[in-house]
Amino acid sequence: MSVRVSAPDPREVREASLDELSRLGLPLPPSQFPLVWEPGDEVELRPTADIEARIAVLHLILARCFGMPPQAAMSWLLGSRLVDAVTPPEWQYVTGGRGDHRSFVLHHDALFALAWVLGLTKQLDPMLPVDDRLVERLPQIAAGETFQQWRARILAAPQHPVDAAALLDLHYCLDWAYLELEKGGRSLPGLVDANAIGQRRWALEWAVVLRGPYHEEPPGWEEVDLST
Repeated sequence: MSVRVSAPDPREVREASLDELSRLGLPLPPSQFPLVWEPGDEVELRPTADIEARIAVLHLILARCFGMPPQAAMSWLLGSRLVDAVTPPEWQYVTGGRGDHRSFVLHHDALFALAWVLGLTKQLDPMLPVDDRLVERLPQIAAGETFQQWRARILAAPQHPVDAAALLDLHYCLDWAYLELEKGGRSLPGLVDANAIGQRRWALEWAVVLRGPYHEEPPGWEEVDLST
């Protein structure tokens, strides 16, 4: 069960995000750059089981990207009772390899961010690529580990919603800054590119649920809006 709490002061969080951008030597967004939430809003994480299911599905799709046969992938999804957690574009890719292979490979970083949300990795550093050790904390699909067995093995310890909201705000600002760098042909501060930052933001936008008068119901995975 997720816990809903008061969201932190959005202006204080934004100030901390901008301080981090400055520390990294990144351009700062314009003064009218919108806040992610308003004073008085509330925040929670999606249910842990939903985040676990999304991690498992993304991990399976990455396995398909790197050669897992469609029949084996479908069999694992059925055995793990995860078919309902697969989006239509994902299903087309899993069953027939249809869709943008490169975009599915990029989900590696979205998976990394979701792993951070569940406490499976200690940090989500914009300077560093995905932690190689993360694979040990993911379902061992090739070894026949089911979704249920994996959940029992990892014992997820989700982040506090306030911490997750702060990291979402940071990635909202980072996403803008990295795209600005790439547009200007400037060098990046670390080993992570704009695609990776965008994927991490996508995962955080999905996992962190904000409640207030200006927020709609949480979007589906494919409905996450990264246009602003």
